[in-house]
Amino acid sequence: MTTVTVVRKEGRIAIAADTLTKWGGGKESADYVANHEKIIRIGDSYVAITGSATFKLILADYFSSLETPPRLDSAADIFRVWNTLHGALKEHYFLQTEEDKEDDLESSRMDVLIANPRGIFGVAAHRTVQVFSRFYAYGSGSSYALGAMYAAWRAPALDAEAVARLGVTAAAKFHDETGLPVQSFVMDIKE
Repeated sequence: MTTVTVVRKEGRIAIAADTLTKWGGGKESADYVANHEKIIRIGDSYVAITGSATFKLILADYFSSLETPPRLDSAADIFRVWNTLHGALKEHYFLQTEEDKEDDLESSRMDVLIANPRGIFGVAAHRTVQVFSRFYAYGSGSSYALGAMYAAWRAPALDAEAVARLGVTAAAKFHDETGLPVQSFVMDIKE
């Protein structure tokens, strides 16, 4: 499980993730797993991934196989990319799409946050794309992260990266499926 956060504040954008891998009752910390990162780079975007640890490998493989990095500049661009990705997940990566037979759409079985110089975005498992104005969190510890970021976002002493890292740290402190250290990246906003 995981906690990922994204923050937009004072002309900067930050994205952060915990580094714990959890398999059933077992926990694999960054002390023991060398490839513990949950954020990958796609063009000028950073993508933080929740769900199975295999999704990081799948997304890295899929996006590296494309001739050019996809455009992740807007909700419409991201939706088109994720809709095409969903077909590849089923055909090439053997995604089990059935979560709930009552759902209107197949699930991609992961939620991701995207940060790039044009904004902060979230893609939910059913490919709903949201554009966030201040901050957001996905993953098993997201409720703790959201609360911490809500309390801290207006603090003048805390920049975007500090708020994003604080969200992940709060989740790690109070949720058993989130663990430190925190991985984070920061960039300037292009207006």
